[in-house]
Amino acid sequence: MEVTEISVLLQKLSNAHGISGFESSVAKIIRDEVAPFVDEVTTDKMGNLIAVKKGDDFKIMLAAHMDEIGLMVQFVDDHGFIRFVGIGGWYNPVLVSQRVLLHGEKGVVRGVLGTKPPHVMSDEDRKKPVGFEDMFIDVGATSPEEVEALGISVGTPVTIDREFAQLSGTVVTGKAFDNRAGCAMLIGALREMETKHTIYAVFTVQEEVGLKGAKTSSFTLNPDVAIATDVTIPGDSPGIERRKAPVFMGKGPVVVAVSASGRGHIADPRVVSWLVKTGKKFDIPVQVEVGDGGNTDASAINFERGGIPSVPVSVPARYIHSPVEVVDLRDVQAGISLIAKAVATQPKLRS
Repeated sequence: MEVTEISVLLQKLSNAHGISGFESSVAKIIRDEVAPFVDEVTTDKMGNLIAVKKGDDFKIMLAAHMDEIGLMVQFVDDHGFIRFVGIGGWYNPVLVSQRVLLHGEKGVVRGVLGTKPPHVMSDEDRKKPVGFEDMFIDVGATSPEEVEALGISVGTPVTIDREFAQLSGTVVTGKAFDNRAGCAMLIGALREMETKHTIYAVFTVQEEVGLKGAKTSSFTLNPDVAIATDVTIPGDSPGIERRKAPVFMGKGPVVVAVSASGRGHIADPRVVSWLVKTGKKFDIPVQVEVGDGGNTDASAINFERGGIPSVPVSVPARYIHSPVEVVDLRDVQAGISLIAKAVATQPKLRS
């Protein structure tokens, strides 16, 4: 895919809304994108979208989670202000003063995340970290009844009101690049690949709250090998030590050999070698990461069915789990090529 095509696709995916457990609107977009390039598309009981290219007995699972982190309505106070819980891992200060969208029964309602103004904060208030208990959603209502009339109730999902934008060159910013960038990479690979193997492209649910969709789908599909597309933190912005994040944005997709060392996923070296050698053969830039970050769908897949060899292939993304994530479209493009070329072959696995 050309960079301009990837930009259009990622914009569509990033601007869509779907927190963990509420991914159906994102799944509809993806279904429409992949249907012309696969033999069948189904949705399982969990909500995972499974696109299948039929082939021989060697089964390759490609996973990309659709969900984004968000919020959920917990209760409405007597004055119509909405209290909420976080869905997924938020760093609370990035939420302060954001606009939000509440996806209620009567449609989308706009709101703002409010806090106590600094003018009335005590010295102690200024020193302490901002918590969810310090924030609330203001939709302009003055009572619980007005909020209810808008179609908002306990359990209503909430997302950030932020849209995709172009920065310099091939660099773009938007919400939910974790993991809509991985979804774009997988969609692009489905368009480009030519393989004799059976491909299960699984767009998973509820990754941000425990890798749940990857766990259930990989158990059902029982693939021979799996690649999970996601994002990873680059060490090329201020305040990040290269030892903590040894890869860079704009230098290609990242094959994650080890994530969360000491407690996380260790990829089968044969699978890592398969991807690295593919990159070298086709002159695709590839970075290899031994990191200390979080887990991906690959971690859940790895523990199913007695052990499924799996590896993350990630896009370097700055400021993840914020409304202003940043990626270089060239990394997504190279990731598409890497996966499309790799699945034409198969790794040498343990017999």
